[in-house]
Parts: sequence; structure tokens; C-alpha cells
Amino acid sequence: MCRLFKLHRSGFYAWLKKPISNRTLEDNRLLKLIKVFYVASGSTYGSPWIHSDLREAGEQCSVNRVAKIMRQHKLKAQIGYKRRHIKGGKTSRIADNLLARQFNPPAPNQSWVSDITYIRTYEGFLYVATVMNLFPRRIVGWSMDKNIDKH
Repeated sequence: MCRLFKLHRSGFYAWLKKPISNRTLEDNRLLKLIKVFYVASGSTYGSPWIHSDLREAGEQCSVNRVAKIMRQHKLKAQIGYKRRHIKGGKTSRIADNLLARQFNPPAPNQSWVSDITYIRTYEGFLYVATVMNLFPRRIVGWSMDKNIDKH
């Protein structure tokens, strides 16, 4: 059988005595520590930060070894959200300042203000537009969407 697979007999018998190498045993021990630090970080740390945590815990290993173990066990850092870069377009028109900082109108339905804000979620950004009547200080309308459009 050794001749068929082109193996040395001594290597085969050494493997029979100890099928799991010292390196694999050490990698399995490191994997347990890596998983502890990975879960503690909320699955956000990559190999450099995990390596830093291992060094603080007194472990001696390289960042490349940590990266290899994480890659083999599909432990990936949660990277920030993708930013969409919008290329230059038409310049926006600035609305006239009709209120002149008078935010206390004498009667209802004379002054309304609006605002657009965004909320960061795991699926991207959620845009929220609101309209507020300044006399009672109540929201009279709002809209949410995953895209910020001119509608």
C-alpha cells in the first residue's frame, strides 16, 4: 500500500501512532480562543484585532496563523456598510428663509417645517422624511423609504 501511494513506511507507521499532528492540536486550541474573542467582539473583529486580543491573553502566534484559522472556519469580520458615492450632478437649489427664525406662529397651519434623516440598519440606510406643524408642535406627516428620491 505504501508503494502504491508513494509513501515511506516510517511515515505511515508514525501516522498510525499519532494521526493528529501537534500543529493541528495547537490550531484547535487556538480556534477555541479565537471563537471566544470573536463572539465577544460581536463578530466584528478580523484577524488583526483577534491577534491583538490573543497577545494580550499571553498567546504566542502570528497574525497570519490567526487569519488562516479564521479563514478555514469561515469566521469573517463584519465590515462596515458600503458607501455609495454619488458623482457630481446639478447643484441643489436652496430654499428661501421665509420663517426668519420665527418658530412660534400665532395660529395653526401658518408654518410647517420638514426634515429628512437617515437610520443605519443592517440592510443599509432607511431614510425618514417628516413634516411638523409649528403651532401645536406635532408631526402631521412622515414617510420612510430605502431610497432618497425627489418624490
